[in-house]
Amino acid sequence: MNNRDLISLAFRNLLRRKTRTILAITGVVVGTCAIIVMLSIGFGLSASFQDQIESYGNLHLIDVYRGGGYMGMMDGQATDGILDDKALLAIENIKGVEAVSPRKQLYLTFAIDKHIAQASVVGLKPEILEKLGYELQEGRLLESGNKFDVVFGNQVPSWFYNPKKTWGSTWGGEAQVDVITSKLIVTADTSYGMNQRGRQSSNEDKIDYPVYKAKGVGILANLNDESSYNVYMSLEGVETIEKDAARARKEKIAYNKGYDSAMVYVGNINDVEDVSNAIREMGFQSSSLNDWLKSMQETARMIQGILGGIGAISLLVAALGITNTMIMSIYERTKEIGIMKVIGANLEDIRKMFLLEAGMIGFIGGVAGIIISYILSLLMNTVLSGIMSVILGSIGGGGTTVSIIPLWVAAGALVFSTTIGILAGYSPARRAMRLSALQSLKNE
Repeated sequence: MNNRDLISLAFRNLLRRKTRTILAITGVVVGTCAIIVMLSIGFGLSASFQDQIESYGNLHLIDVYRGGGYMGMMDGQATDGILDDKALLAIENIKGVEAVSPRKQLYLTFAIDKHIAQASVVGLKPEILEKLGYELQEGRLLESGNKFDVVFGNQVPSWFYNPKKTWGSTWGGEAQVDVITSKLIVTADTSYGMNQRGRQSSNEDKIDYPVYKAKGVGILANLNDESSYNVYMSLEGVETIEKDAARARKEKIAYNKGYDSAMVYVGNINDVEDVSNAIREMGFQSSSLNDWLKSMQETARMIQGILGGIGAISLLVAALGITNTMIMSIYERTKEIGIMKVIGANLEDIRKMFLLEAGMIGFIGGVAGIIISYILSLLMNTVLSGIMSVILGSIGGGGTTVSIIPLWVAAGALVFSTTIGILAGYSPARRAMRLSALQSLKNE
């Protein structure tokens, strides 16, 4: 018999015993659904973790800090962990690094007319700010040569307040000033613009801090990460304000001591871990949101493995049902098998016929299971999203997407269910092939 005849005969044999076939297929459907849905929840949990981490900041960034005094190696020479220009150049030469910038952070006062606001100002090289991928709500990012130009996080404009009318700024309210078109003043004097009751100390009044004319050039659109609460200025501008403030306080200015921290932008997110390790080997401390993400993803994979294992057990139980169905089929069809052998049917064809029947049960059950899995996934992401978010939230997830079924998972489940069916039918097929023709006819 050719393959087409074998497939047609196997299909008719399954239809002759509809109830038994449906029950066997139902077992495969349940097992396939269990595997796919369980894995999909694991993928959804992993995506939820990533969304959660991304809301805190940029996953391409690595924060680098002084080495804390311990010895490392850089270009074959020992380093005491000083984060100077030479160290930054070495970091920039690490494979995968696209941009490096020293970072200085000051707490400064901004003033527009009678309104003031205090915020943390991050000094960076303008080119790395472009790499951060920040979306703009208004204006533009910093450009080379913008010494005292600033870009505001979207929450900062609402902090401006008139100290003669109120005690402090509000959070998340409507901005009282236009930070881009208005004349802007910046200073290290934390009491600037305040009345006597609002001044911090008598000593602060005696310090004559310089006042700088600045310009607001942009407002970021990012709502959830740390950039919302910072102001960005060129590194040159922040260093100038820092040194002038130290002179005003009559403090010694430390030169050539290196930077406290730096930001490293890695082009490919998959290289972040390797770059972090390379930086640590140079004698510096490094941290990135990817460290958290990796830990969370390991948790998600563990949960995914447990859930997938539970689903696999269901499919293995279905395999036992297929085996039972095929063995019962042999007992009921001994006469048919005997006649096929007497009229000269090839033993290989008989084996193929039973394997095809078992494989069809696995394939049909797999297809139906995939369809139902996608329906269940859609329900979990829509109708049941509230309930599922509460359940997953108890283990750290609970994002907007509860279930994700990658195409390769559906294809793999179909191959797996079909393979399980064929393997379950292998022993009954061998049994049918070895059945004696004369003995089977005699028994009938």
